[in-house]
Formats: sequence, C-alpha cells, structure tokens
Amino acid sequence: MVVKTKLYISILLLITVLIIGVAGFIYVSNESFIDSLYMTVITMSTVGFGTLHELNESEKLFTIFLIILSIGVYGYAVTALTEYLANDNFFQQLKIKKMQQKIQKLQNHTVVCGYGRNGRQAVVKLKKFNMPCIVIEKDKDILEELDQNNIMYVEGDATGDEALEKANIRNAKSLITALPSDADNLFVVLSARQINKEFIIISRASNESSIKKLMIAGASNIIMPDKIGGMHMASLVVTPDLVEFVERLTIDDDSAANLEEISINDLPPGYVNKTILDLDLRRSTGCNVIGFKTENNEYIVNPEPETILTPNSNLIVLGKPSQIQKLRQIL
Repeated sequence: MVVKTKLYISILLLITVLIIGVAGFIYVSNESFIDSLYMTVITMSTVGFGTLHELNESEKLFTIFLIILSIGVYGYAVTALTEYLANDNFFQQLKIKKMQQKIQKLQNHTVVCGYGRNGRQAVVKLKKFNMPCIVIEKDKDILEELDQNNIMYVEGDATGDEALEKANIRNAKSLITALPSDADNLFVVLSARQINKEFIIISRASNESSIKKLMIAGASNIIMPDKIGGMHMASLVVTPDLVEFVERLTIDDDSAANLEEISINDLPPGYVNKTILDLDLRRSTGCNVIGFKTENNEYIVNPEPETILTPNSNLIVLGKPSQIQKLRQIL
C-alpha cells in the first residue's frame, strides 16, 4: 500500500510540475497556453528541441529552475516505479486478474470454502478425480501455498457474497464449506443457496445441534469429521479387513479399485428404460454394477439384472481404474 501511494504521489508531482511550467512561461514570457505548454514539455523531457525565441534572463532562470525541479521529480518517480515493480505487486495483480478471468469461464466446478485440514483433503481428492475446484481463503500464508501448488483461489471471506460471486458459484456443480466455525458454515450455506438454488452444498459441522440448522439453511449433506473419525477407529477394531478393503476403493494407483457413479441421464438414449442386463457392462468394460439409486433416492444394493434404467436414476459401478476409464470412453 505504501509503495502504491508513492506511485500516486509521483504522478501528482509530475502533473504539478507541468502546471507550474505552463503558468510560469505564461507569466515570464507572455506566451499563449499552447506555446507555454510546448516550452514546458520540451524542458521537462529534455528532448533538445529549439525554443520559440531567444530567451531573456528571466526566462533562462525559470527554465533552469524547471529543469532542476523536473530532474528531482523524475528521480522520485523512477524510484517509486522501481519499488512497485520490485515488490511484485504489478505482476501479482496481473496474475490474479488472469486467474479470475479463468474462474469466470468455469462450468460444473467445485467451490471449497476454507483450506484447513478438511478443506485441504477435499481439494486433494478432487484433484485426483481431475475435477476443477476453487478455494476461497483469506489467510495470506495459505494463499501463497495455493499459488505455489497451482490451485485456483479467491482471496476473501467465504461468508460474504462478494467472494462467492468471484468463485463463480452460479455455474458451480457443488460447494464444500469446511470452515472451523459452525456459525460461519451456516452463513455460507445460507448465502450460497440464495445465489444458486440447484447445486450440491456439503457442509462441515462440529456439533449435533448444528445439523438441523444447516439442513434448513439449504445444505445437501452435513459431515461431522470427529464422528466419522471415531466410527472409523471403532471399525478398525471390529472389522479391520472390511475397512481395509473399502479404503482400497480409490483411484490412487493402477492396482486399486474404484467406485464410479453413472447418471442414467448421461447414457446414450438407446439405453434409457432398458435393463442393467442390456447395458452389459461386465462384458464390455469389466466393471460390475453393485448399486442402483432410484429416481426417488432409494438405494438398491446388488440390483437384479432386470432392473429398469429409468431417467433421473444412477448406477454405482465397481472396477479397476483402467476399467473405469474404458467405461467413461464407451459411455
């Protein structure tokens, strides 16, 4: 801010010297405004053009004064400009502007509010799935980390509409709010739902009492990290092999398995209202259908081959990453 102020002061000083020069030549030489402006500009710029007439002593003394004054102002202006560029403010602003233009062109992206422990893990997972995401964060140190990791971000408070608008949530597919305060998460959910009525909102919660409030505010799902962590630790005691198997359902490497959700609406028209058997994913891709979500949001585990693929329903498919990739290419 100080460097930018110096830059503004230097511009103001240059304008002031210009005004002094014009007024001075009008006074000592009785020249017109245009002639005085010409004399001032060639004197300040030291281009070496000839004068309009032979200068008398008063004009020579004023010209010397104007040259000395101009040199001093030029020195201050060059110093201010150098400091401004050396501070990376100029280039940083250009970089932020370019990133903001890229954000405004995004479609079906995910906005992550807060880059703490939960927000960081969410971004890591989204990146593994090659899903575009934007982080809203106000901590300067975290913003530098995001910049170094080439993660798109918006600097600001996620509880304010301005930061949400900059993150282009009107065209977003989903929003994850992982702020440490339940009150802040509630405010984000309220604001985001007013801007975008359709997208998915997933909120973090610390207290059981906050769940109902977040649901009323418009959250699609609420996650309690502490509760999930405790359940996971207990599961490692009760069913360790099962937990290990579930943890392998990732896309981290080629030897792992992957769960994929397929919307029936995204299938080729010829498959809609057909059966799972007609889809024949096992033969064509090697993937197995292990779940079916109906249009009424009812889940069917290990559905029958004769299950009808109705519109607005979803298939849950299990396969290796290579098989899932083949599935995506086919469908």
